[in-house]
Parts: sequence; structure tokens; C-alpha cells
Amino acid sequence: MKRGLFITLEGPDGAGSSTQTDLLSRWLEKREQKVFTTKEPTNSMVGGIIRVILKKEWNVDPVTFALLFAADRAHHVNKEIKPLLKKGVHVISDRYILSTLAFESDGVNLEWLKLINKRFPQPDLTFILNVPGKICAERIAKSRFGFEYFETPEKLEAVRKNYLKLKDHFPNTHVIKGYGRDKQKVQEEIIKIVKRFCKENRIKI
Repeated sequence: MKRGLFITLEGPDGAGSSTQTDLLSRWLEKREQKVFTTKEPTNSMVGGIIRVILKKEWNVDPVTFALLFAADRAHHVNKEIKPLLKKGVHVISDRYILSTLAFESDGVNLEWLKLINKRFPQPDLTFILNVPGKICAERIAKSRFGFEYFETPEKLEAVRKNYLKLKDHFPNTHVIKGYGRDKQKVQEEIIKIVKRFCKENRIKI
């Protein structure tokens, strides 16, 4: 049985990573591929603690926050991602390591963040949705009530710039313009890249 593809969607909150994760999953399913979508933080106990912090209901220092994300990711990788990939299931994750590096690097040493995430598997393909912070904040305001910790326009713009600096951290990382055009156009660009990657690596999809 061939190993499944591991694909990650990244970007500031409001950039559309959840939407594109769903659209890519549907496209693969239509091609009769086994696919599993997931996200970080997860729905585990540790992931729940992280969401409480993001909602500003509990304050922790940046180092503790980074270690909680690493613990959540370790459980995610070992209990979900690796077993599914071994079974030939394609795994699409809405956020992964680049999110930690982009969101948390202003409060913690970037090289230390890279070190504590070094043992986790690299994605086969990574897509960074490039959307300005102001547009992300406007989308969030329209879609739900209230903002989380990183969701001011200024913080979202800083995160966007951090992502662009990290575009060479993993091989096969692609920066996709995620604003000023229909979400279907964004999807078409992502699918085109997935098809090309599979063709180059003789993966049948």
C-alpha cells in the first residue's frame, strides 16, 4: 500500500485555510481518493487548553504556550497523521508547524521553536494563503462575533509577513494569493500544483 500525501494549508486567521482544506478534500474524494481532514489545535485535551488561551480566558507565558502546541502536535502526529498516511490515506491539515513559527515567533526565539518541532514529519506540500491582515480581520468580523488573541489587523499582518519569511522552511511550499479573487480560483491554483506534484513523483490521483 502506498503512503498517503500529507498536505498542509497555512495562513493568518481569516485567510481561508479551512475553506480551501474542505474544497481540496472534496476534489480528492471525487477522484475516489481516501482523504482525511484535520486541524491544529486539535480537539484533544491539550488542544482544548490552547483554545481557552486563544479566547483570552487564561493567560500563560509564550514558552508555555509554544510547548502546549508542541504537545498537541505530538499527539496529533502519532495518533492520527502517521497511522493514516501509512494506510494510504491522504491527510490535509488546516495549520501545522508553520503556524507555530509564524504566530509565536514574536514572543519566543524562532530557532528554539524550530528545534522543538524538528522531529515532526515534513508535509509533502504546503500552501500559504497570502491575505493582508486588514482583509483577514474584515472577514473574521463578518463571520463570527468576537476576536481571538491573534486577530487584530496589526497582529494578523505581522503573522502574514512571518509566513512569507518562512516560505522556504519546507520544500514544496507555495504562496497562494488568497484575496481579490473567487475562492474557486484559489482552489484551481492549488489543485494545479497538487496535480503537477503527483505527476512529477509518479503518484496516481
